[in-house]
Amino acid sequence: MKTEKNILIAFLLNISFSILEFIGGVFSNSVAIMSDAIHDLGDATSIGVSYFLERKSKKGPDEKYTYGYIRYSVMGSLITTVILLVGSLIVIFNSIKRIINPVEVNYNGMLIFAIFGVIINFGAAYFTREGDSLNQKSVNLHMLEDVLGWVVVLIGAIIMKFTDISLIDPIMSICVSSYILINTFKNFQEIVELFLEKTPKGISISELEEHITEIKGVIGVHHIHVWSIDGYSNFATMHIITNEDSGKIKKKVKEELKEHGIGHSTIEIEKENEHCKDEECHVEVAAEVGGHHHHH
Repeated sequence: MKTEKNILIAFLLNISFSILEFIGGVFSNSVAIMSDAIHDLGDATSIGVSYFLERKSKKGPDEKYTYGYIRYSVMGSLITTVILLVGSLIVIFNSIKRIINPVEVNYNGMLIFAIFGVIINFGAAYFTREGDSLNQKSVNLHMLEDVLGWVVVLIGAIIMKFTDISLIDPIMSICVSSYILINTFKNFQEIVELFLEKTPKGISISELEEHITEIKGVIGVHHIHVWSIDGYSNFATMHIITNEDSGKIKKKVKEELKEHGIGHSTIEIEKENEHCKDEECHVEVAAEVGGHHHHH
């Protein structure tokens, strides 16, 4: 519940601030402030999206979503990321135009806005610093970026006030935007890997196989699949070959999996003589290009 309230506060702060900012950017004719405004607007919408999806993601499993709604939170992260990617690109484009044709900038207006920006964004970052979903992390990352962006603008405004080099404005803008772009892209990669069911970070399938095979009574293990729903909770399925009591073996295997950070597992037990059939099935699948026989 705490996460949700914080996200809502941050959302309201950000949306009202980005509107103010945009006016400020127009008033002081600063593309760096405008770039921050676009960025903040992106954040605000993303936080809004996060808010609704984060709430939905708290719903437990039901008939429609047997794993629960956790992925909705990741979806929020994805929408945010796309908004930021597009926003940053627009800003970079406009800054480059300004470098080619420089314009007058109102330094004092910029200074006042930058001071406000640092204070307000620091407040928002402080509010959202707790929480550990991927979504919450990405929201907090934006907040810190906002503070950073404003510190840069503040320093730039001071330098421009004393030197009158208005080129600093678009250059700052490009720096801030590029930084956002790089980070957003990393975030995007993580999300895509999650959706592609990539084996979670920190889990080695070969190591798992080794450890499970070492358990007394386990003859072999195959069809290991490990995936994550949200980047935090990991799920696994596998087939274990054993002639021992399946209950005991299952318990041992599940304990081993917990040590590897896998909280939920589905284990199929096979007797040793059943085992050949499965190996054959393996060969068949490999031999057949389409792999129609793969009925797992």
